[in-house]
Amino acid sequence: MATALIILGAGMGTRMNSDLPKVLHAIAGAPMLVHAMKSGAALDPERTVVVAGHGAAQVEKAAKAYDPDVTVAIQSEQKGTAHAVGQARDALAGFDGDALVLYGDTPFIRPETLAAMTAARLTHDVVVLGFEAADPGRYGRLIMQDDQLDRIVEFKDASDEERAVTLCNSGVIAVKAKALFDLIDAVGSDNAAGEYYLTDIIGIARARGMSATVVRCDEAETLGVNSRAELARAEALFQQNARHAAMDDGVTMTAPDTVFFAHDTVVGRDTIIEPNVVFGPDVTVESGATIRAFSHLEGCHVSRGSVIGPYARLRPGAELAEDVKVGNFVEIKNARIDAGAKVNHLSYIGDASIGARSNIGAGTITCNYDGVFKHQTTIGADVFVGSNTMLVAPVSLGDAAMTGSGSVITRDVPAGDLAVARARQDNKAGFALRLFEKLKARKAKGS
Repeated sequence: MATALIILGAGMGTRMNSDLPKVLHAIAGAPMLVHAMKSGAALDPERTVVVAGHGAAQVEKAAKAYDPDVTVAIQSEQKGTAHAVGQARDALAGFDGDALVLYGDTPFIRPETLAAMTAARLTHDVVVLGFEAADPGRYGRLIMQDDQLDRIVEFKDASDEERAVTLCNSGVIAVKAKALFDLIDAVGSDNAAGEYYLTDIIGIARARGMSATVVRCDEAETLGVNSRAELARAEALFQQNARHAAMDDGVTMTAPDTVFFAHDTVVGRDTIIEPNVVFGPDVTVESGATIRAFSHLEGCHVSRGSVIGPYARLRPGAELAEDVKVGNFVEIKNARIDAGAKVNHLSYIGDASIGARSNIGAGTITCNYDGVFKHQTTIGADVFVGSNTMLVAPVSLGDAAMTGSGSVITRDVPAGDLAVARARQDNKAGFALRLFEKLKARKAKGS
């Protein structure tokens, strides 16, 4: 059966106290909305509709950055969850499959859980995702009758007996798309909040003789984020799960609580990650690498056997081949470093390529920006770049070339050549002693 996703993301998120739409607040480097979209994408949906309201243009931009084919529907007035789902009607016109309603501020529902819901839909008209709550609090309650879900009662409308129920509603619902909109048309707003509740469709469906059931998940999957404190807890939960998953996959972390992953970080087994390492989005580290302490990586690829850090920064476009060494206080951006090359100390390598086995001396800088344009530096294989060399791009160094320490290289260096570009040293005999005596006398006179 084909599936369509309806992801609700129209809320303002008043408790976030932010100009940013709630669903765009990030967990592990990605908006909460994207986490929800990623979970649903595992079902290979035929259509995806995001319902936006507050900050709709920003929400649409983020949604389309992840999935260019997504449709964004606008809920101009917030009249409840049933009203929000109803805004997806036109986008799903003619669609004959199942609709799965998700929430952009509920980022942790697993693809396996959603797959269980779609499987349950084969034998029931309506499927609701529920969980046993340790503290039911103000969650809506799932009221069962025999083996059927009879109705969902919001906390503020529940009786004392209904509030004693611990099976709670996540809000996630699966139902055939046409039936979903037919049920929504029958929802009223005669409740304590005066809103159109999506949960009311269960009672309506049962009254029409339709079947309903509950698929259960762990309570942690249903965690919603409505405040900065809850956002911090969600980040902590993501990191905890990511660290355990990495170690289960064969990654060594000497202080796992100090390592922070992005939502899409990939690390191969037998990699060692030392304390206080941060991964930004779009990082792949192959097996057997070492990421030393206090390094920051984003948008980069690190190949097998490479050693990064400590205190290194890899920026977007950094592509490191096997057995590369990037040392302390080195920054690499939009550059390819070929196998066995070394950039060990206090250097900036940007918009560059470095050939195999080349050695980049301490304090080397590729001067890639002229104030308007970026320019490329090309360094061949087996090159030795002396310490404190400035490579003024565009410039290239041929294989086995060398630069003298302290040089400012402005012209290409042919293969095998030595380039020295600095003023000749001139020693002034006794000048330092005479200068210091003069300065001390001036200081004494002034006092």
